[in-house]
Amino acid sequence: MVRIMTEERPVLRDGVIAGLIGATVVALWFLVFDIARGRPLLTPALLGSAVFQGLTDPAAVTISPGPVILYTILHGVAFIGFGVVAASLVLAAEREPSLLVAFMILFACFEAFFIGAVAALGTSMLGALVWWAILTGNLLASVAMIAYFFVNHRRLPDMLWGRWGRVLKEGVAAGLIGAVVVAVWFLVVDLIKGELFRTPILLGTRIFGSGQPDLVTVLFYTAAHGLAFLVFGIVAAFLINGAESQPLLILGLAILFTAFEVVFFGAIVIAAKWVLDELAGWAIFLGNVLAATAMLWYFFSQHRSLATRLVGTWEDD
Repeated sequence: MVRIMTEERPVLRDGVIAGLIGATVVALWFLVFDIARGRPLLTPALLGSAVFQGLTDPAAVTISPGPVILYTILHGVAFIGFGVVAASLVLAAEREPSLLVAFMILFACFEAFFIGAVAALGTSMLGALVWWAILTGNLLASVAMIAYFFVNHRRLPDMLWGRWGRVLKEGVAAGLIGAVVVAVWFLVVDLIKGELFRTPILLGTRIFGSGQPDLVTVLFYTAAHGLAFLVFGIVAAFLINGAESQPLLILGLAILFTAFEVVFFGAIVIAAKWVLDELAGWAIFLGNVLAATAMLWYFFSQHRSLATRLVGTWEDD
């Protein structure tokens, strides 16, 4: 019995601390976000009014202490409950590493559940809350909670990453390189035209619905731009890592980069043709080509023998 109790206390403690960390990160994120759009505490007021007063029309919501405080308490309790479940999975995963998959699925379900719960309040409420801000806030909370678990359970990073940690790091590095190249390219193009930050302001204002084109819009668009390149870089890193043992997978890498260009322009033509009216098509195309070239250069600098082995394999075939 004593042994069981000594195991249960760290789980409860870790869960409560992780939950409070997640809740605090989300609360701070939405405080900054609400201040940036000129209405401090709007998000907890909207959610508190919806949950405790049944209001689903954002226009009928007033920012008052009651709904804000009640929602903050509910928000904290929900995160603590989630943190305890996650801490239990962490403890189990230290004995059975395969359960780490369940740990990661839990955080993915956390995102899906929260978005779904907010969407159930109605499209007008989801629009007032801004879906991408909800997603970003929960992602930041998830990262902070996972970081806490990793710091307090030193074996977890090695168990989770193993060989794939290096691949993930390469993908993140390549994605950041691509994002920086495109950002610098359009900074130069905008400077030549005499309109500093014209491109990120234009795209950020249209995508996020910002009323005022300002530095906040630039920062939000830059974050979304970087996240998209990170995902692309990670997928490319897994493909090039597979090519080390199966060189024909390099064809998949070539297809991925080609599809990147085609899908990007296809999405613009279908969903946002206004981009081509505002930005030169050649500038968009050349920026993406420069980014792809820089990313490929980085990958092959990390896998110097891959090109030689690829040539040798194809010559043998």
